[in-house]
Amino acid sequence: MSFKDTLLGLLIIIIWGINFVVIAWGLDGLPPLLMGALRFALVFSVGFLFVKKPNIPLKWLAAYGLVISFGQFAFLFSAMSLGMPAGLASLVLQSQALFTLIFAALLLKEQVKSAQILAMLVAGLGLYTIASTGEDTAMTGIGFMLTIMGASCWALGNIVNRVINKRGFKPGVDLVIWSAWIPVIPFAISSYFIEGPDLIIESLIGFNWVSFLSLAYLAVAASIVGYSLWSHLLGQYPAAQVAPLTLGVPIVGITASAFFLNETISTTQWVGSALVLFGLVINAFGEKLTVKLGLKKARI
Repeated sequence: MSFKDTLLGLLIIIIWGINFVVIAWGLDGLPPLLMGALRFALVFSVGFLFVKKPNIPLKWLAAYGLVISFGQFAFLFSAMSLGMPAGLASLVLQSQALFTLIFAALLLKEQVKSAQILAMLVAGLGLYTIASTGEDTAMTGIGFMLTIMGASCWALGNIVNRVINKRGFKPGVDLVIWSAWIPVIPFAISSYFIEGPDLIIESLIGFNWVSFLSLAYLAVAASIVGYSLWSHLLGQYPAAQVAPLTLGVPIVGITASAFFLNETISTTQWVGSALVLFGLVINAFGEKLTVKLGLKKARI
């Protein structure tokens, strides 16, 4: 990646790492599915006033909105409302990188480089190390499974984004904003039938400034800014190269969760975080390093 795009990747890591703390705050006053509906309604209502509708067929807007917006966050918000700690949620959700790697190879026939495989193995070991740190960081079974399902939806969204690019479109902030109205519909329907009208009305009556600021961050920073930059990177590089960048999100997520939510960070978690960071270094510089060491011929 270029130096500029590397900096953009780091910005995404910071925004999405803090995002999990904000989700936890938001869930204190809103049920998960209603919060999802309000989040994406805000994304669309703010964004469409300033961003022109993209020349992307409705079927691809719908596919993107349903998997990466509704699917990912319906599962993630529900997992966190059922006791999944914010720091661990930021960790487990990064299994999307593994799913993206697999989906890209199977569905798009993208080549996976040896350095990327090594990076995934090292970072995966780091994720496993953080996840197996004892009672203070134990995950509920339902929380873990829902987060994994959210990660798989994120990975499918990455593939949809890649397909849109391959068909000659250049998605960015316009895709994020103009697909945002789509998940509002399944979120609202799910909230009505699962959470119930009484809880919806009670939550809206008790709506406060914490809920508002949480939604504003999720809509503007995490959705509009974060996913616009994510779409840009996916449009410039193969999915297997971009996806491992988000393995840095747990480092920010765990740190922010400890600071703002008093979640414990153990020595083992820091060791795991270091492994994750090392995996990112391998992903970013592994191929160049093998060329310099003479282990692989440079491409002409």
